[in-house]
Amino acid sequence: MATKHGDPEDGGTGRVPRKAYEARLLELQRELVVLQDWVVRTGSRVAVVFEGRDAAGKGGAIKRITEYLNPRTARIAALPAPSERERGQWYFQRYVAHLPTAGEIVLFDRSWYNRAGVERVMGFCTPAELETFLTQAPEFERMLVDDGIHLLKYWFSVSDAEQERRLRSRLEDPMRRWKLSDLDLESRRRWVEFSRAKDEMFARCDTPFAPWWVVEADDKRAARLNCISHLLDQVPYEELRPRKVSLGRRPAAGTYVRPPREAFRYVPDVARELR
Repeated sequence: MATKHGDPEDGGTGRVPRKAYEARLLELQRELVVLQDWVVRTGSRVAVVFEGRDAAGKGGAIKRITEYLNPRTARIAALPAPSERERGQWYFQRYVAHLPTAGEIVLFDRSWYNRAGVERVMGFCTPAELETFLTQAPEFERMLVDDGIHLLKYWFSVSDAEQERRLRSRLEDPMRRWKLSDLDLESRRRWVEFSRAKDEMFARCDTPFAPWWVVEADDKRAARLNCISHLLDQVPYEELRPRKVSLGRRPAAGTYVRPPREAFRYVPDVARELR
């Protein structure tokens, strides 16, 4: 049975009211559809990196961004832990395969910056591998930008108190309990280490051509609106004239006769109880 506390962003003083949030979100989502049409028709490429602490709201923001977009040309890249073969590759190699081609938007739900955060703090990489990453990441991103990719990097910032509230709410809600992993619990214990790792990552990888943008995310509704609005401002798109589409006349059935309904299996109409 789901709990009644609602989503973590509900309630609390000083938060964006739901009605105002939903109205503004719909306006921004309409603009995202315009952006996608421009990307597809101009052959542009957009890559957006979402990073931040656990329970900071990255996934919720990505979900709202993609809600009305065509999934064929707006993809989410959420890579699992690397395989044995991938661990033997150049670190950036498996991410290159997920970069956008012409006419695509790719949203990275965590990215190559795993090495500067989770891998570093949890001891999944060596100090030498970390140093190589921090040296190469700006060069890698310079190549992406120089090749014409619109690269955006967002860090979702959440206070320790708000993160604690959200993590505890996951424990109490069976619909969201799957979001709480052993790694989340360990990262909670290593809050300070993650803070130090993020500080160095920003110092080494915040560049004029690929800057980090911080999204204050204690209010999830505000974070989504602010992130989407900023994303739209960073890509020089324009609304293009819609293609003319006509359904035309439906062709006649001719001699075709449908088989009787009894010839097919139908799912039970459980919805009739609600009518």
